[in-house]
Amino acid sequence: MEELIILGTGNANAVRCYNTCFALRRGDEYFLIDAGGGNGILRQLEDAGIPLTGIHHIFLSHEHTDHLLGMVWMIRMIAAAMRQGRYEGNLHLYMHSDLVETLLTIVRLTVQGKFVRLIGERILFHPLQDGDTVEILGGRYTFFDIQSGKAKQYGFLTHLPDGKKFVFAGDEPYRACERPYVEGADWLLHEAFCLYSERERFRPYEKFHTTVKDACEMAEGLGVKRLILYHTEDKHYQNRKELYLAEGRPYFSGELYVPYDLERFAL
Repeated sequence: MEELIILGTGNANAVRCYNTCFALRRGDEYFLIDAGGGNGILRQLEDAGIPLTGIHHIFLSHEHTDHLLGMVWMIRMIAAAMRQGRYEGNLHLYMHSDLVETLLTIVRLTVQGKFVRLIGERILFHPLQDGDTVEILGGRYTFFDIQSGKAKQYGFLTHLPDGKKFVFAGDEPYRACERPYVEGADWLLHEAFCLYSERERFRPYEKFHTTVKDACEMAEGLGVKRLILYHTEDKHYQNRKELYLAEGRPYFSGELYVPYDLERFAL
């Protein structure tokens, strides 16, 4: 059985929860998607019971700090484990081709040379183009450009072993270009910056984000069956689930989820 493990649910400014990232588990192996904004990723992995030695594939969606900087720590810690003989095999990193040099530059500037030297030897970068399909942990993942207006960003579509359609749509609102991937999804991960009722307070549209109501209306119109909302403000973190579900359910007839950090879903 595959499992979705939500490691973080917050937006870039969140302090009450970790930045949005998650992992997909198949057996004893994990596919990590984004890494948040710092070494907090190590605590989230520890609390989720995910060993670094079980992560051999990581996808980085885009260059923003709340997704990218945790990747530096992943490379540093896994490289150290490799040198100590505690990590078997190679680490594979997937990202759109424009992002490769950005990450390499940051790593070279901040990580010791003895670790950097493993890049190209055991830490392998795989540049992606729009529409590329890659086999990861026995599943096929098709990566697509969400056509962000801020920074180039990719999402992905995969089919679970039982044929269900699982879609990661990045951290910006759905765009028409994503329809072939999103329509009819059995599982859709989509951002919801805040409640629609609080749009004047949080101003999501100015930030290329959306609200709970907007996301639910979109998913209903595209025939999505299960919708997971994340990448939210954290001012309501303690009762966010209750508030967001109450606003979203009138607009979405499928299964609606608003997870806290470290929640898990059987897929």
